[in-house]
Amino acid sequence: MNNEEDIWNLVELKKNDYIKFSDLVFDMPETLYKEFKSVSEHTKVLKKEGFKVTEGICNMPTAVLGEYGDKGPVIAIIGEFDALPGLSQVAGIAEYKPILNEENGHGCGHNLLGAASLLAATAVKDWIIKNNINARVRYYGCPAEEGGAAKTYMARDGLFNDVDTAICWHPATFNSVNKPMSLANTRVDFTFHGKAAHAATAPHLGRSALDAIELMNVGVNYMREHMPDSARVHYAYLDVGGNAPNVVQAKATIRHLIRASDLVQLRSLVDRVYKIADGAALMTETVVEKNVYSGVSNLLGNKPLEEIMQNEFDKLGPVLFDANDRVFANKIRSTLTQADILDSFQRIGLKTPLDMPLCNFVAPLETVGNGGIGSTDVGDVSWVVPTVQARVATCAVGTPFHTWQTVAQGKSSAAHKGMIHAAKVMASTASALIKDPNKLIEAKEAFNLQVSINPYICPIPKGVLPPIFKK
Repeated sequence: MNNEEDIWNLVELKKNDYIKFSDLVFDMPETLYKEFKSVSEHTKVLKKEGFKVTEGICNMPTAVLGEYGDKGPVIAIIGEFDALPGLSQVAGIAEYKPILNEENGHGCGHNLLGAASLLAATAVKDWIIKNNINARVRYYGCPAEEGGAAKTYMARDGLFNDVDTAICWHPATFNSVNKPMSLANTRVDFTFHGKAAHAATAPHLGRSALDAIELMNVGVNYMREHMPDSARVHYAYLDVGGNAPNVVQAKATIRHLIRASDLVQLRSLVDRVYKIADGAALMTETVVEKNVYSGVSNLLGNKPLEEIMQNEFDKLGPVLFDANDRVFANKIRSTLTQADILDSFQRIGLKTPLDMPLCNFVAPLETVGNGGIGSTDVGDVSWVVPTVQARVATCAVGTPFHTWQTVAQGKSSAAHKGMIHAAKVMASTASALIKDPNKLIEAKEAFNLQVSINPYICPIPKGVLPPIFKK
């Protein structure tokens, strides 16, 4: 039996348990830093599987680390389990139907993500034991990928410093080794402090914090013409100073999310936004307070690791869906626009066949992505350790993520098949690296060359703590 077939079988042996586990996490959708039930279930599985467990890593109550082995290379497999607010949806139906008394939903498939990564780590652990191999496998159970940047704090604080390689995946509409494309970003809260006054009888005595925010937004809007095409700035009002128009608002807060193609460009844009905020404060005679809420780096690719994962993916082939999977996928597709469907494969630079309900191929490594780019805190992991990521089909072609359609497919047969497939890809990639130490050396050399040219500077300053919630 080949190495990959051996470890794939170890995944198969436990797949039913992990499908149930994924569904369990799906049914308890929790948002950033509130994933207390989800991390508890991950911790139970880690202990049952015989991992040495460390809870509350990086001082995050909803983060957990499981490790097996005490010598040899360290292979990290990264999981997530946070959901999104406002995406409550009944699973298994192709119509919008929120769940009663539930606001959240797994609109990015992180119930699948965490379960597959933990299954892959378990298979690697079982393979190490079976073959009496000196190696260490770690499962990093990470909260708050959706806006909380938990892995950025972990990278900043050294939790990956002794790791040789990090492996991860993400649910998708296609099968591919992930293109290392993402935007660095930071979220900064700007709180303006002014002076309250009666808006009719003595407005001249007041200094409006809300005016300052609106002037800041005007400045940022004018900046948009003069920044790189790939950069983005978004904003949301957190505190508008109250709902009484006859009071000059003395305090108001806005959060700006600033994105750029890399960390150098990001730092430049942040400095410019800071100057605009200072200018708005100067114009309104208010005082502005700036607090970094979170931040993530752009992804660094690693060609040696990508080639190894591509080889394992090609041997495994695409996810094998059946007729029932395609029937449900087509029902979901009937709720989508043609633009949604055509956009589905843009990340891998391929044209989407309009008659393909579920992806039936593995994209070649050479394709060049040209789709929209988001952000992920996996980027910061990739700046401190050689990292590779898979994208595996779990839902209908055309499904936009962060939508009710994604949630509706989160417990489907197709999602389960994609999840198990992802576990196999990650597990066989890990075992291939462990069996060939030279590949680990190549990956490290490629990584060291990149960071020697442009060293890592964490987008979250030292001393800034994650916005943790108490249980």
